[in-house]
Amino acid sequence: MLSKKWAWFALIVLVGSVILTACQAETVEVTRVVTEKETVVQKETVVETVVETVVEQQTVMQTVQQTVVETVVVTVPPEPAEEAGEAGVYVAPDPETYTWVGFGDPDTLDINLNYETAGGELIMNVAEGLIFYDHTDGTKFVPQLATEVPTVANGGISEDGMTYTFNIRQGVKFHNGNDLTPSDFAYTFQRGLLQSDPNGPQWLLIEPIMGFSSGDITEQIADGAYAGDATALKENATPEELAALCEDVKSHIVADDENWTLTIYLAQPWGPFLATIAQGWGMAMDEQWAVENGAWDGSCDTWVDAYAPGSENDPLTDKINGTGPYMLDHWTPNEEWVLVANENYWRAADEPVWENGPSGVARIKRVVVKNIPEWGTRFAILQAGDAEAVSVPTANRPQVDQFVGEFCDYKTFECQPNPDNPNGPLRKWGGLPSVSRTNVFMNFDLSQDEGVNPYIGSGQLDGNGIPPDFFTDINVRRAFNHCFDYETFIADAQNGEGVRNNGPIIKDMLGYNEDGPMYEYDLDACAAEMEAAWDGQVAENGFRVQMAYNTGNVTRQTACEILQNNLATINPAYQIECIGLPWPTMLRAFRAGQLPLTASGWIEDIHDPHNWAQPFTVGTYAGRQNLPEDLKAQFQEYVTAGVMASDPAEREQIYFDLQQLFYDQAIQITLSQETGVRYEQRWMKDWFFRVGQFGGYFYAYGLEGGM
Repeated sequence: MLSKKWAWFALIVLVGSVILTACQAETVEVTRVVTEKETVVQKETVVETVVETVVEQQTVMQTVQQTVVETVVVTVPPEPAEEAGEAGVYVAPDPETYTWVGFGDPDTLDINLNYETAGGELIMNVAEGLIFYDHTDGTKFVPQLATEVPTVANGGISEDGMTYTFNIRQGVKFHNGNDLTPSDFAYTFQRGLLQSDPNGPQWLLIEPIMGFSSGDITEQIADGAYAGDATALKENATPEELAALCEDVKSHIVADDENWTLTIYLAQPWGPFLATIAQGWGMAMDEQWAVENGAWDGSCDTWVDAYAPGSENDPLTDKINGTGPYMLDHWTPNEEWVLVANENYWRAADEPVWENGPSGVARIKRVVVKNIPEWGTRFAILQAGDAEAVSVPTANRPQVDQFVGEFCDYKTFECQPNPDNPNGPLRKWGGLPSVSRTNVFMNFDLSQDEGVNPYIGSGQLDGNGIPPDFFTDINVRRAFNHCFDYETFIADAQNGEGVRNNGPIIKDMLGYNEDGPMYEYDLDACAAEMEAAWDGQVAENGFRVQMAYNTGNVTRQTACEILQNNLATINPAYQIECIGLPWPTMLRAFRAGQLPLTASGWIEDIHDPHNWAQPFTVGTYAGRQNLPEDLKAQFQEYVTAGVMASDPAEREQIYFDLQQLFYDQAIQITLSQETGVRYEQRWMKDWFFRVGQFGGYFYAYGLEGGM
């Protein structure tokens, strides 16, 4: 071993002396890894990402018989080297593995139940639906497990817009080897509708298919009195009522395995129906596999046992069996999930997903998605090149900008070098349109377990807590809206890139009223509202309450800190404690109605104002906030009228009226949209952006040095 080290030293000295005689030069230090029986060729280009270090004018070759790690000093002549950033220079260290590092973890892998983006991203890459989005276009579709996208012209959609017929692709297998049939799709849709979990996505399908505006499948049993309450439904609904409802659901979703068709009968015409089923909750589940793993057996005698289970009680929460280009290798909750390529994927090499899109077996063989809440750790991973991309908080974008070597346009896919740092290792895609927003939600009727809620202190208005109905006082809600510094939030949390919204609907969408009222940051108005709240008891006694955000989400943490500081400025007895919770923990507590204040966000399911008005006033968030029934009824009138109106001008006015009621009742603190940014290593290939997409579609991606 000692003699070999001396041999290396002599070799390095020889190379340096030969080159030094040619001309004066600068010195570059390079860490060199030499593997067994590898021939080392040294030339002048020294690039961090390549395996070899090369000296162009003098070629030195050495065969090494063992693995050694050496630091060598290579003297480089001052002639111009190949500029970093040119084609072929940025090569992935492992061109078959894509690594993404973010924060947040799936809540469930159940296709029928998942309703958040972390799980949605995994499902989208493992399972497949009838149709899928056409690359970057959020309004056009391509066939996936259907052989064509139904239209009125091809007979797939009836003239009245209420019947959709899909021809199902033959010869497709699930990852476990079972054959896909139309009946698998029928089972999937029927199970989802009957499962009807209040925290799931099924309201999006119940409304058009069944015509139930409440979003719950039990709406017509006792006027929906048992909605979301599985125990009450079992105890009070008659067997005849339950069986009739199940048969009604099955009559709307009909499979014909002999002719390979699936037919869906709607209760009413529904313009965005194709957009609705193109998402994860429209993807196919293997009926045989699901039943074997404890899911509903398909019988109308037993469906009530699978009603509203919640992700924690769902038998399919930790498993998935799809037909897609990737298979689940493992999921370690709160740490990582890993996918591996489906080497038996059905899609042929000459049948791309979309024009010039991916086909055949996935180019990237392994996808690793890590959950690391700490920004500093994610930043270090990105700098080290140990991930292709990481989640970058808006406020930390300036930190990453200094490493950007080229800027790219998501519309044209054209990239331009950064004139200030053309050799930077990262690529930046900026100005990504946002169809998401963070809000602060106030709970009107906090749930308690035997009179105890860990997030409300004493449970009394005594300075050490709040009563469960604290936010039913409109003066409290208005005070919180006035105490929020919106401009500081945009500057500090959104890097100055946020745009305020004044209601549930986002800007530049039908129904958004540019002239509508909004709450302004005004500490005097905040103080006055607090003086009036609860007949003066709030000002007299003060309060202490906890506000939750998901750990690692700096934007939402900042929102809490702004509210915390401003309320304390008015009165030190107005106390907010900011608590970070792991995403699944926060989500379950939020859904259970335990959190008094929550910073959370929404990304649209379909690009339509109904998908904003409904969840924020009568659906998802109205449920999590426990809005009073009489208030929800007021909103429901506008929501129903808005989605049923066909004239755009009529729809717009309806949503203007809804927005005014939303302002008057001050049910939430509405924050701001922000433009999105993606930073990635320059060895990435074929990333794309589509408005509203739930994470990355890895099948389309490639890495330099790979396939």
